[in-house]
Amino acid sequence: MYKPFKISWALALMAFTLWQVQAQQNASGFSPAQSEDHSIITDRPDATESPNTVEPGYIQIETGGYYTSYEVSGVKTESYGYNTTLARIGLLENMELRLGVNYENNRATTTMGEASVKNDFKSFTPMLAGIKINLFEGQSFGSGPGKTDFGFLGHLYLPFTTSTPEDMSSGGAEGMPQTTGADFRFSVGHELSDRSGLAYNLGGQWAGDGSGMAFVYTLAYGYSLSDRIGAYVELYGNAPELSSANHYWDAGFTYLAGWNLQYDLTFGRSITEGQDLLLSAGLSYKFAY
Repeated sequence: MYKPFKISWALALMAFTLWQVQAQQNASGFSPAQSEDHSIITDRPDATESPNTVEPGYIQIETGGYYTSYEVSGVKTESYGYNTTLARIGLLENMELRLGVNYENNRATTTMGEASVKNDFKSFTPMLAGIKINLFEGQSFGSGPGKTDFGFLGHLYLPFTTSTPEDMSSGGAEGMPQTTGADFRFSVGHELSDRSGLAYNLGGQWAGDGSGMAFVYTLAYGYSLSDRIGAYVELYGNAPELSSANHYWDAGFTYLAGWNLQYDLTFGRSITEGQDLLLSAGLSYKFAY
């Protein structure tokens, strides 16, 4: 489970963020209707990245926590993500800078009869640094009712934020990559109706651990239950060159608290082997700079 000081740190971060949101909204008098042109569009909580970019002069912080678990052959692997922060900084009309890092506690529990041995490894993940480019937006093709957005994303994963798991050598858990990783994606979003949309990503990634390239895909369907509440379901996965493919599903809800603030909740698991449970919750906040 979470250590007490970690819970306190996460709650303090969320409370401080909400205090800043309320202070800015009270000072500026913004409302969702007044700020429609700059309403928040997020990349979380699903694995599918949107093709849309943050406008110049704005920063969007997307953060949260998650829990995953998987058990096989008497070894249970759990990951606690305390802070999955992505900062999206609007640079140009169709380009944003992306910086992110996660703090994780990876735990391996080996059970032998009635005895069990636990090994924990805590570390920041490799720092994400990249860009997103919105290649076109609101294009109509043929006689269909909806419009299409198209974007491109590319990232480097820099390992200087990680540490070596010296105490995990016998616990069955793997450490963080110690070389630079990279990924790229083409992102497409289709408007199906006033309340529904379909988005998908296609690309590739190199994990930085010598395992070769993995082809990546995502497919998400979203539906607006009301003006503030949304729901989605998603299929995603990867196909490494040197091992078998991995496929997952997840689903969740979003709540738009204001033009610049959104909460989210997600649950899911793997279709193939690799993940028994995924739980995630977070928020996204947008502000001018």
